[in-house]
Amino acid sequence: MSKKTKIPPVSTAGPPMIEAVGLPKYYGTFAAVVGVSFSVHRGQVAAFLGPNGAGKSTTMKLLTGYLAASSGTARIAGHLMATDRLAGAARLGYLPENGPLYDDMTPRSLLGFFAAARGLGGARRRERVDAVIDQCALGTVVGKAIGKLSRGYRQRVCMAQVLLHEPDVLIMDEPTAGLDPNQIREVREIIRRLGRDKTVLLSTHILQEVEAMADRILMINEGRLVFDGTTEELHAGGRSLDDRFAELTSAVA
Repeated sequence: MSKKTKIPPVSTAGPPMIEAVGLPKYYGTFAAVVGVSFSVHRGQVAAFLGPNGAGKSTTMKLLTGYLAASSGTARIAGHLMATDRLAGAARLGYLPENGPLYDDMTPRSLLGFFAAARGLGGARRRERVDAVIDQCALGTVVGKAIGKLSRGYRQRVCMAQVLLHEPDVLIMDEPTAGLDPNQIREVREIIRRLGRDKTVLLSTHILQEVEAMADRILMINEGRLVFDGTTEELHAGGRSLDDRFAELTSAVA
């Protein structure tokens, strides 16, 4: 397995590109997320880590405006998602765990369809479709029906359509779930490249993903943020990632 590329320290000058301030989400009396606050700046790849059911997907849906927060604020590139969602969405690429695909279409036709839906036309549409095909290494399968592609290629198609409008912020929910080791490595490489000049927040419950892709860790448990720092800080005292994960997610103080 290839080693993670060393990433220089990220400057936090300027406003954050992703910002959560006191985000809660209640379903009746059940608290799915409780007062989550954090910010992520340009050039950072932040891993949102936690056990299944911890509140990762709910928090991401709050950030993207897919769900309305019970209170608090969510901003994407400075835009308040509760009141200025369209402007925020124009700067955002959101990849849910099961991205939208049409099995009878080819990657090229699907990307053309989504590009048109985003208002890209003519030469600009063709330029962006060609660019994301190259960016996500889809050249060998652009003419095949999506329904006949491997899960790894299907995930790359999802990533390509998220990148069509050149978003500054990428939010990805379990981007390597269900992939084999080779497919995981390929998707990791794409995410690392994207993180050089974009802001990336990706959720995972797979500990290996953290050290392979992220320079920042946000850990959530039972709807509460329990850690925010670097991988080095998480390993403080020489403890393993597994031990720290168990320590931080076994109970909430």
